[in-house]
Amino acid sequence: MESFSTSAVAEGPCSPVTPLADREFARFRALIFRLAGIHISEAKKALVCGRLGRRLRHHKLSNYAEYLELVERDLAERQVMVDLLTTNETYFFREPRHFELLRDELLAPFQQERELRIWSAAASTGEEPYSLAMILAELRGQREWQLLGTDISTRVLETARAGIYPITATERIPKPYLLRYCLKGVRSQVGSFAITTELKKRITFQQLNLNGEWPDLGQFHLIFLRNVMIYFNRDTKLRLVERLAQRLHPGGHLVVGHSETLSGLSDRFQLVVPSVYQRK
Repeated sequence: MESFSTSAVAEGPCSPVTPLADREFARFRALIFRLAGIHISEAKKALVCGRLGRRLRHHKLSNYAEYLELVERDLAERQVMVDLLTTNETYFFREPRHFELLRDELLAPFQQERELRIWSAAASTGEEPYSLAMILAELRGQREWQLLGTDISTRVLETARAGIYPITATERIPKPYLLRYCLKGVRSQVGSFAITTELKKRITFQQLNLNGEWPDLGQFHLIFLRNVMIYFNRDTKLRLVERLAQRLHPGGHLVVGHSETLSGLSDRFQLVVPSVYQRK
């Protein structure tokens, strides 16, 4: 999901050959904030240096000032930079209580709707939307439903569209869902599993910057946006929550991370349980 990593990078600290000066680091911080609304703390300098250092080597650049010039003029490289400076910690049925509420309560007011629409707004590599899809398939049967999964990172969306994961990722998937919606890899795919085509075809994945221009997404009965707003400042949160409210049907729910709150951000939502809000 769309957030800045709090973990150390595998690449290690900056190379002494290409140090990241404070001035360039400040420019990277301003740029990722402008592009994605993400606040990078001063403590993340080594992380930025380590992740972007590979791009200097790739382009045979001598310093980070040259790389900044490149990303300012090259849209494709700018997206690569955004991909590298966002991380995507996720797994199937993460924070199980949210999925229990989804199954037992959150969709109950809309069960008679002809078509149900859900938005996973920080879809990452797809584990969250596929978890949602398994529940929807069980609840809705032959009735129509659609699921949209978006993320700022094009890299993780490639994994989401493929729907292929290491077999170890099945540990948190309930066995009935595992048997019904997952296919164990054989021959060249041993050690992995795939989401069934039947489930995948119900989900649309597309790139979307929550702090940029949005296409016409339509209205949703439920929006999952978990563990993202903790990386935004108050003004960014205010704008985003208002936009989300406009995309929810009255009575629809917005689910955020357990460490997040809408308190003081909007009067258009009422608290249902911690981290779950209903549009008034």
